[in-house]
Amino acid sequence: MLITGSNLKDADLTGANLSEADLSDCVLDGALLFGANLAEANLEGARLIGADLRGANLRGAVLRNANLQKADFRDGSITTRGKGGNLTSLTMKLGATTIENADLSGADLKGADLTSAVATHTDFTDADLQGAILVHANLRGATLAGAMLDGAKLDHADLSGANLTDAVFGSASTENTSFDGCDLSSVLTDQSRGRSFRELDPPVEQAITGHMQWVASDGAIGTPLVLDGVDMRGGPSFRDAALPALSAEGAILMGLDFTRATLVGARLKGADLRNCCFKGADLRGSNLEGAKLNGADLRDAKLGRLKSGDKSYPTNLRSALLRRSDLRGADMRGAALNAADLTDAMLFKTRLDDCDLTDAKIANSKG
Repeated sequence: MLITGSNLKDADLTGANLSEADLSDCVLDGALLFGANLAEANLEGARLIGADLRGANLRGAVLRNANLQKADFRDGSITTRGKGGNLTSLTMKLGATTIENADLSGADLKGADLTSAVATHTDFTDADLQGAILVHANLRGATLAGAMLDGAKLDHADLSGANLTDAVFGSASTENTSFDGCDLSSVLTDQSRGRSFRELDPPVEQAITGHMQWVASDGAIGTPLVLDGVDMRGGPSFRDAALPALSAEGAILMGLDFTRATLVGARLKGADLRNCCFKGADLRGSNLEGAKLNGADLRDAKLGRLKSGDKSYPTNLRSALLRRSDLRGADMRGAALNAADLTDAMLFKTRLDDCDLTDAKIANSKG
């Protein structure tokens, strides 16, 4: 069944058999999909904001980059309100919503209710689950690599054997949550990873000023800014800052604003720059090898070669993670992108002349 791109907002599809249907890019905001069979359906890029998916079968479905904000995945039971206002269960009860082996990578599930959902071996790579309710959910063997779970409720959930590489738990509640067999070494919580920027002396704002003075005076006054290994989450904005030669290797700079910042020749190897804004920033000649730039806004950024006299220094993005990054209008000419991951990246009008893309992943990139 081919329904791709259709507007099905508020449609009543209760119990509908939509198995293997192509619903990619459809608008299903507020749709009633209670008890619907969506097994193996293609819902890539679809909008299901506030949709009722209670008791639905989503086994093997593809929901890559779908918007499922505040969608309801709870178990399937219908109630009716009597004259006295009391709720009474009706006979139709379908049990837990099934999302086994589904692909929800990059999906927006902010505030979604997945209470008791069965999502074993489901792919939630880079999914946004902030504020989602996953109480008693079965997530055994699921992939949550890079997933954002800040503020999520995971109490009594089963994540045994789940892949939690670089997942961000933040302030998620995990009372009686099972993490048996999980590697939690790279998971970020609300505790600082390494040294916090709040511990810096002088304070980071003062250090930024000192770096800008160092640049303006050609090293005569001021001090270069070194943030290697520092956890900068919740730190100040770097918007319009002149920070050439900044050193922040291995730093956590997630979600910070570098709009129009000058970062020429910056050392950012292995830095966590997920969801940062680099719109219009100058990163020519910087070292971003192995950096995490998933979801970063790099529109119109300069990532090409840095020319100095008769020498030319390419921007190093070897093995960088650029999944779902926005590179529209970026200048990346001559950049080293060996083994970089550009899955689902937006590459419209991106300049990639003379780039080394050996072993790079560009599946589903758009442009």
